Amino acid sequence: MTISAHNLWLIPLLPLLASASCSVIRRRGRSLAATFAILAMAGSFILSCIALRTALLSPASHLTSNFTWFGVGDYAVRLGWLLDPLTAFMCVMVTLVSLLIFIFSIGYMKDDPNFKQFYCFLSLFAAAMLGIVVANSLLLLFIAWELVGLSSYLLIGFWFHKPAAAAAAKKAFITTRIGDLGFFMGILWLNNATGSLLFYDGGRGVLEPGSLAGLAAQTTVGGLAVSTAIGLLVFCGAIGKSGQFPLHVWLPDAMEGPTPVSALIHAATMVAAGVFLIARVYPLMTADLGLAGAPVHALTVVAFIGAITALMGACIAVGQNDIKRVLAFSTVSQLGYMMIALGVGSWVAAIFHLLTHAFFKALLFLGAGSVIHAAHHEQDMRSLGGLGRRMRVTFGTFAIGMMALSGVPFVFSGYWSKESILHAAHEWDVSSLPFLMGLSAVVLTAFYMTRLVAEVFFGKARSASAEHAHENSGVMTVPLVILAVCAVGLGFLGTPAWPWLQSQLTGSTMPAHSLLEGGGLTVLSIVLVSVGIGTGWALYARHPRQTEDVQDPLERAAPGAFGFLAARMRFDELYLATFGRANGYIAALADWLDRRVVGKIVELAGRMSQSAGRFNREADEEGLNTGFNAASDELRLAGKLYSQAQTGETHGYLRVLAIGFVVLAIASMLGGSR
Repeated sequence: MTISAHNLWLIPLLPLLASASCSVIRRRGRSLAATFAILAMAGSFILSCIALRTALLSPASHLTSNFTWFGVGDYAVRLGWLLDPLTAFMCVMVTLVSLLIFIFSIGYMKDDPNFKQFYCFLSLFAAAMLGIVVANSLLLLFIAWELVGLSSYLLIGFWFHKPAAAAAAKKAFITTRIGDLGFFMGILWLNNATGSLLFYDGGRGVLEPGSLAGLAAQTTVGGLAVSTAIGLLVFCGAIGKSGQFPLHVWLPDAMEGPTPVSALIHAATMVAAGVFLIARVYPLMTADLGLAGAPVHALTVVAFIGAITALMGACIAVGQNDIKRVLAFSTVSQLGYMMIALGVGSWVAAIFHLLTHAFFKALLFLGAGSVIHAAHHEQDMRSLGGLGRRMRVTFGTFAIGMMALSGVPFVFSGYWSKESILHAAHEWDVSSLPFLMGLSAVVLTAFYMTRLVAEVFFGKARSASAEHAHENSGVMTVPLVILAVCAVGLGFLGTPAWPWLQSQLTGSTMPAHSLLEGGGLTVLSIVLVSVGIGTGWALYARHPRQTEDVQDPLERAAPGAFGFLAARMRFDELYLATFGRANGYIAALADWLDRRVVGKIVELAGRMSQSAGRFNREADEEGLNTGFNAASDELRLAGKLYSQAQTGETHGYLRVLAIGFVVLAIASMLGGSR
């Protein structure tokens, strides 16, 4: 069974219809809303699997279905759908992870009064992400992109009665809009330069050789190729959505939403959109690489932004005590790895890590949700402890996710995808800095994840919430088991010995390599992972925290540095002191201009209008009306006199005629005598 590109719109349509259905269901229809959402996502997953089979039949081709949306004069706005291995793999990942999160949410949100509304927003979120994936038009992608932003606002602020949740939703929405402004400018520029926004259109698409050659041949300020400038503007959108430095500050605050939302945002949907976007427009990003003397290449910027983000996110995660915030900064760091891969020229490695990360990060977030649900919504690691014995399924699956994220070698998927990125960065001839920063993040990742597991699951319970915690029902643990299996098995689809995934993504056969090839780097990576896990074990597992008020070992050793990391490197304070203060000054200036300049001008105009009104009134009443009234009075008097002469008596009329005749006769005689 296959599916054509013409029918690809059915994949996002099903969750969109589920969202619409949930919006009109009564609040009491909780089961009905969950059923609609889960069945729709299951249907989309089946269609995605069929689409994957279709795409793999001819992986080197781009199957498209383009159509005219509307026309203005001779100009037509055209949209379309695109099916290729990148689209198909992303659709399968998004629908499968979303489906498991939807099922998990039945147990996690069962007591929430807005249960059905939650599934309405979840379905809209998934539909928007799938719209991004199947789009063959940058305009259609941007429409779905903005729907993702709207959905994230609704879900992050789902518990809007909490001030922190409402503030986090606004922060996420506004921060990502900053990046989206650059993205939108890039879209306008690209459309103006090429006359189209379709990716593939029979040789006329913006990602096809003809358009790319024209964009690369044109230059703008400082000799920058137009393709590079547009690529950097598009990358601004990815910086915002994927939480890259310096627009990463919204992503940790998104933890204020329900944990299934955090899993969906950080694993399969919103943050994955930025990485997917750069992979989709990769031909545009690389159009300038053959140009000699180009001042800067778009991918160089991508690589360094990714390296800074990877190391920064890992450092901050070390100092966090909220279980979800540790995972949030872990997401920031792992997205940085993906951007490194994109920047150093290996978009396939970035997508490989994106796919593996989606499963083990969803596993970790849902595992954290299982802990939080069992511990009566306690999220502080210092107040947990001892849950390994009470929640064996959650502990076992969470440990698998932890080892996948840490890059424990040979078994877990995260190892293979992370290694592919490090090898690509090591071979980059522009700079070794992204590679070195990536290696540094390897140690930190293994360390903070070991710290997290030790604090939550080892030792003894340090609060009543942890003491009374117990394993959750199957509706929450079965998705964890499925995700754990994927976190292990998915990596074997892209090992050096069998690079099947890479071959399907590129449409060309990738040569197999020995697992020991590049042995020095492999050994170094394994050593770094071992150092990170060993250090975390020595500090937190061998001597677990006894009470929640015991000072952290790192805090005792370096209180200033630990406090700096715990405060998230004070980026929020920095932005508040700079951009926030500048915004305050601009607002004050705008207020002064409004009151003192614009307001005065408006007031003067109002007074002038009043004076003109008074003048018009006086001219009307004293001039026009007085003259008109006087003339009317004279006419009225004349008419009255004339009317008195009209008596209707024949004798009277004859007398007047006789008198008139006599007067005329006398006048004639007098005239004749002269």
